[in-house]
Amino acid sequence: MKTILYITVNSKPRRKSVSRTVSQMLVNELMAIHEDLELKELDLYEMSIPRLHYKYFESRNLLVNLEENNNLSRDEKKEVEKIIRLANEFKEADYYVIAAPMWNLLFPSPLKEYLDCVIQNDITVKISPKEVTGLLNDKKRKMIYVQSSGGPVPKVLNGKMNHGGTYIRDLFKFAGISDFYEINVDNTGFTLEEEQKAIERGKKDVQKLSKKI
Repeated sequence: MKTILYITVNSKPRRKSVSRTVSQMLVNELMAIHEDLELKELDLYEMSIPRLHYKYFESRNLLVNLEENNNLSRDEKKEVEKIIRLANEFKEADYYVIAAPMWNLLFPSPLKEYLDCVIQNDITVKISPKEVTGLLNDKKRKMIYVQSSGGPVPKVLNGKMNHGGTYIRDLFKFAGISDFYEINVDNTGFTLEEEQKAIERGKKDVQKLSKKI
């Protein structure tokens, strides 16, 4: 059994979010094609994401040993346990679908907080005095980033004015995930008609991509 981790970061209800609507289409397609997939869904606006306080770490990205550390309160220990659980859950997955709107050239802040939790020493990366190496190349993984935006986003502006997909791609390529794909549902506009046209374009992209992966 393989796992698809479906991560959404949008405060809108699903029916009002273009990124969630199109990404759900993609998840449905993947699960229909790959019958052995188990779905795990994380709504980052509905869950509490730990803040990475310095006292949670023995050294850079190395979480404290809870059995030996008595300086943390019960609530703080629960936060560290949650960070470890999120990182392990991320590593166990085989497919990732991350859906987010473009906010201020990037994505909403809960996604960055979540990513900081899952990039942890001895789980998803290995930090030594000389180098940092990714640990997510131990099996074949595929990641798809689905982004929506109100206006048009030309591909030439990727990495210059549109940093979301570039950031996700670079971060996880470094961590060991080389199979990365994007669906950009841009120009969602201001009217329901414009939004529906954008969703239809996104649906076509979903159908093309799901056949490739």
